[in-house]
Amino acid sequence: MSARPDGIDAAADVDWTRVRADFPLLQRQVHGKPLVYLDSANTAQKPGAVIEAVDRFYRQHNANVSRAVHQLGSEATEAYEAARRKLAGFINARPDELVLCSGTTFAINLVAYSWALPRLKAGDVILVSRMEHHANIVPWQLVAERTGAIIRVAEITPDGSLDLEALHKAMTPEVKLLAITQVSNLLGTVNPVREICREARRRGIATLVDGSQAMPHRPVDVTAIGCDFYAFTGHKMCGPTGTGVLWARREHLEAMPPFLGGGEMIREVSFEGTVFNDPPHRFEAGTPNIAGFVGLGAAVDYLQGIGMAAIEAREAELLAHLTEEMDRIEGLRIIGRAPEKAAVVSFLVEGAHAHDLATLLDLEGVAVRSGQHCAHPLLQFYGVAATCRASLAFYNTHEEIDAFIAGLHKVRTLLG
Repeated sequence: MSARPDGIDAAADVDWTRVRADFPLLQRQVHGKPLVYLDSANTAQKPGAVIEAVDRFYRQHNANVSRAVHQLGSEATEAYEAARRKLAGFINARPDELVLCSGTTFAINLVAYSWALPRLKAGDVILVSRMEHHANIVPWQLVAERTGAIIRVAEITPDGSLDLEALHKAMTPEVKLLAITQVSNLLGTVNPVREICREARRRGIATLVDGSQAMPHRPVDVTAIGCDFYAFTGHKMCGPTGTGVLWARREHLEAMPPFLGGGEMIREVSFEGTVFNDPPHRFEAGTPNIAGFVGLGAAVDYLQGIGMAAIEAREAELLAHLTEEMDRIEGLRIIGRAPEKAAVVSFLVEGAHAHDLATLLDLEGVAVRSGQHCAHPLLQFYGVAATCRASLAFYNTHEEIDAFIAGLHKVRTLLG
């Protein structure tokens, strides 16, 4: 749970009180008490710069992209493509390797239907880990049903770490695709995706990395990771909802057929046939969420202004405090204690259902997530029906952690 050494000094140099003030929603009250927002793994709050960017687009530049020669159309197109360029720079990629879409779920489905479905056959294996979000399980099941491919599961150890030795042994010649999360949304486990992708590449296995929980919290370099596909969601990294990205190696995009048909993804249409556009536009049918991506571009600017190494170090510091205090509470069980963790803690309190616990904490102004977190197979591994999840972001404070702990103690007293 320790911070990266290159981020320690950077974190100390940031005025985190000023950063927190950039988030309007964090200033409100809930049930008459100051809001303590511990649900950033679900969706991150938005800084004023993102909100203002979306507002400014609609007030001053609103038009469709790539379909008008008038001034507004040109401005909208430039703003949209500028966001693509910013996102590419953020992950060390080329702009023409980024498909802009609605989020990780769409991105993974795009790979499933445009890359996997035309290639896989009966007996081929898709390898996924026990800790995957449903978005990185269900699309592969649908592909397997249609192709006769097989889903194989890479297991985890009791502390929530990926069993790397077993994973490497599972990379047999039948495996054509490995789909793996970089950071578990339930456990916070950080997987060594660079090492995993290197081993897969040596065996000729294509790799898809779900980066939804990594992008908001640590530097990401898709070139260094060495994967074939990388998917992430904008709203978890302080951007608007309904935005996301699929990064893919250019050779894959050029070989993949379109996933959706319609306007903008074509060059020429006749009743005899259609000539499709070059990627990435081939995969961006219809009017996109233009304002959303303008906002996501502003979110990238904002995060880079702070520095991702500083954000990672700040969150590691907050996580250490949170974990230490939670460990003091009698009857509280933390699910997942991998040595390398992001700022996510799933937990249970003896004698309390997760939903009841979250409801009572809400009355104290504390927002945590409760339920199955779109990770049913993972909860089955631990033999539990649901958990509460407290997830931190760089805009949280040590005082909020103390308020959360006080709320837990109060709930414990109420529950007897």
